[in-house]
Amino acid sequence: MPRLFPSSLLAGLLSLGLACSAWGDSGITGELGLGIGYQPHDPTGSRYDTTPLPYLDLDWGDVSLSGDDGLTWDAFKSNGVSMGPYINYLQGRNADGSLRGLRDVPDMADVGGFIQYAPDDFWRVFASVGQAVGGGGGQGGMLGKIGGEIGYPLGMGIIGSNNLTLHFADARQNQTFFGVSTKEFLASGIERYHAGGGLQNFTLTQNIQVPLGNNWSLVASASWIRLVNSAANSTIVRDKGEVNQGQVQTAISYKF
Repeated sequence: MPRLFPSSLLAGLLSLGLACSAWGDSGITGELGLGIGYQPHDPTGSRYDTTPLPYLDLDWGDVSLSGDDGLTWDAFKSNGVSMGPYINYLQGRNADGSLRGLRDVPDMADVGGFIQYAPDDFWRVFASVGQAVGGGGGQGGMLGKIGGEIGYPLGMGIIGSNNLTLHFADARQNQTFFGVSTKEFLASGIERYHAGGGLQNFTLTQNIQVPLGNNWSLVASASWIRLVNSAANSTIVRDKGEVNQGQVQTAISYKF
């Protein structure tokens, strides 16, 4: 399944992952590649960016690194159940263009724990809860997700999969991206808004992997993101963003 990873924070996670590889009993295996994505600039969907994206799906022992889940360590693993800590990338935003007058949000790290049930390679259910760290001025809060994924063969070696994930955030995390303070209202003209916590969005993703021969593959994904509750009611979303958002990513990967 496609795992396209933002370039920011990639070097840090990869370095940390390589250090952790000493804990594993086997060498690094998986897929590496390079691709491109067309995706929302920030969770409000105020505009879209076309961005080069590395593709990562690496495993070494009980440590994994992917664009979906970040750097994870299976501290416990038995009968398809795994759980442990993780660190992932959380993209910030530059408040320019239509968002001028709002505050910038720096890139942050999402640090927490996960649990997953994956009895085979073709389906899994998962949940995680973490804390956004690295923001300033009260930015960043708690966030979590619950979801499931199922894969299936499409013939001629082509593999498809579908992923449905529900994303949650507390009031502080939602306020970071969807809230508008009095100062920001005066600078931007966007009505003041105080965001609450709860379910933020659900994301439905269609993935496909097409073999190209000699361990090379074409991977692609298309996602529909639907904002709900406090996030959907944000004045930023109503004035500048979109409740319904899309994301498309594709890459060429090499399996080793």
